[in-house]
Amino acid sequence: MEKFGFTLTKARVIDYDRNDHSIVDFIMEREPSFKACIECGCCSATCTTGNFTGFSLREINVLLKRGENDQVRKKIKKCMLCGKCSLVCPRGVNTRNVVFVAKQAFQKFDNYAV
Repeated sequence: MEKFGFTLTKARVIDYDRNDHSIVDFIMEREPSFKACIECGCCSATCTTGNFTGFSLREINVLLKRGENDQVRKKIKKCMLCGKCSLVCPRGVNTRNVVFVAKQAFQKFDNYAV
């Protein structure tokens, strides 16, 4: 078969129903305020770590809800747990505790070293 300079690639569709939701379920049980998060980005805007690194709590919240835990596992280590994000959340989400509980969940389910 002759190639014409292009190939067909796999579809880039993400099946969120197949993703692992064990971490977000663990968080929702222990920090119910996480359900109120609307991913507005106030937490990321005030984050000291985010100002100096690529850390974004908003992105982590979105990835957790999608069940994309592999990316979260790498990024969550950067959080200093200072709590500035919790102070500015318009929905009253205890974002500091969300990160803390997420780290606990990774320890429980993955033997992940915090």
